[in-house]
Amino acid sequence: MATVTTTALCLLASTALAGCGAGGTGEDGSAGDLLDEANATMRKLSSVTVDITNRTTSGGTVTSHLVTDLDGRCRSRTAWSGGGVLEQIRLGTTDYVRPNRAYLQKWKKKPGVTGEQKLWVRTPVDPDSPGGDGLTSCERPFDSFGTAKKGGSTRVGDTRAVEIIVTDKADKADKEGTYTFSIAQEGEPYLLKTVYKSAAQRTTTSFSGFDEPLNVRAPKPGEVLGAGG
Repeated sequence: MATVTTTALCLLASTALAGCGAGGTGEDGSAGDLLDEANATMRKLSSVTVDITNRTTSGGTVTSHLVTDLDGRCRSRTAWSGGGVLEQIRLGTTDYVRPNRAYLQKWKKKPGVTGEQKLWVRTPVDPDSPGGDGLTSCERPFDSFGTAKKGGSTRVGDTRAVEIIVTDKADKADKEGTYTFSIAQEGEPYLLKTVYKSAAQRTTTSFSGFDEPLNVRAPKPGEVLGAGG
């Protein structure tokens, strides 16, 4: 399948995963401890839903919806403001991928494609190109980084949360960029939302569906291109 630009994928991945930089948990130990606890809680999940909206001043908007077991089983849908959509199901070492017409016309440079794509393409997962093949990885590291400081109190949906503000010297692309992590103060200390803001970009990542049953299955044989010979 066609690959989307590496830049677009890195924007989605780095801000969502809370792991684009390196270093300790910051000068404010209590803020760092809260973020470490939230990341540790997220790593223990058996499933989670991740919704990302990435807006840039020059590249439009990209949205992504991912349901994953944080290992090797997930389903995602990525949509571009220009109309392109790429769906993916990953089951261990196999990917099922389905682009729509607009995606094929733009990314594969196939203007002659006029019909919608109803069939999935089955392809093996390339272990040497995590994300580099334009496809989503089911894994999420949830690592702490940068300098963390406590922000204010907020609410994410119906849940009371505390904000942790993180700056990272490794974010050389934009020195003014900041990350705001919203961590639940009720029940488990889940990471509920992450917002990355800079002069040129705003990425919002929301987490939900913690430990909910994961209904990710392969498409029916009749929906897969070339299935059954």
